[in-house]
Amino acid sequence: MKRLLTIIIATIINICWTTAATKIKWNQAYQNYFNKYKNIAIREMKRYGIPASITLAQGVLESAAGNSRLATVANNHFGIKCHDWTGPTIAQDDDEQGECFRVYGSAIESYEDHSKFLRGRKRYSSLFQLAITDYRGWAHGLKQAGYATNPVYANSLIDIIELYRLYEYDTMKPNKNDDFVPNDKLTRKEDIDMRTRQFRAFNDNCYLTAHAGETYQNIAREIGIKAHKLAKYNEQPEDSRLNEGEIVWLRKKKHHVPENFNKQYHTAKSNESLYDIAQLYGVRLKNIIKANKKIAKRGLKAGDKVKLP
Repeated sequence: MKRLLTIIIATIINICWTTAATKIKWNQAYQNYFNKYKNIAIREMKRYGIPASITLAQGVLESAAGNSRLATVANNHFGIKCHDWTGPTIAQDDDEQGECFRVYGSAIESYEDHSKFLRGRKRYSSLFQLAITDYRGWAHGLKQAGYATNPVYANSLIDIIELYRLYEYDTMKPNKNDDFVPNDKLTRKEDIDMRTRQFRAFNDNCYLTAHAGETYQNIAREIGIKAHKLAKYNEQPEDSRLNEGEIVWLRKKKHHVPENFNKQYHTAKSNESLYDIAQLYGVRLKNIIKANKKIAKRGLKAGDKVKLP
């Protein structure tokens, strides 16, 4: 079991590195996801008119190939937030802290609700005038309609579709003999703890969020990184105790935020430090200090506009 959990974590990290890269590379976890969910995506295409290639690309990207916390705990493969949802919900940090997301009884329900979500909202209506094979038009249309805030979201979908030839599914019929198997149930707490970490990509890097009381040492053992390196990447002592939800970067942080990042300043919150801000954006503390010498000298206050390097 320990070997299996190590493989799972390694797979998630590999996906995260892939997502952080400028060009998506082939990996087995993505292919396994497509093999598992292709038939339900084709069925949804026939019912609602959404290209199967788009559904699969969104699903694998939003759910980290089915390994994200939302996918494993809430069966939410598309990152759909609550909106007018009256069913069960789960809180998770996204654009804002503690945002509300939908919880489904199975992955099938998530796929069906994704179809209804797109079909039932006016802002996506123009997409259904496109040809079922126009995955490029769909990808750009979803981004323009506000499905995701990531500036390269459309290109990421297109890269995935073309690399894995998902466009071939847009002209297929569902295989009636292909039994769809919902998500495997997680039973052991150890499995849940390992698989529900929030691995995310930003600024050509990858990070996870810690559980309360953890150290860089135990996280390093779990994911196969040397503890002293992990602590150095995060500019902290190796034996530091971490708080719930604290960001842990898995590679050396950058000198600057991404070039295409649309935010130049961060508004400081109460009890927030320059280090906290450096961690939030995946940049080195010395670069934050260099860009905000006056604030660093007098001390950070709530409401300060902190320039992002």
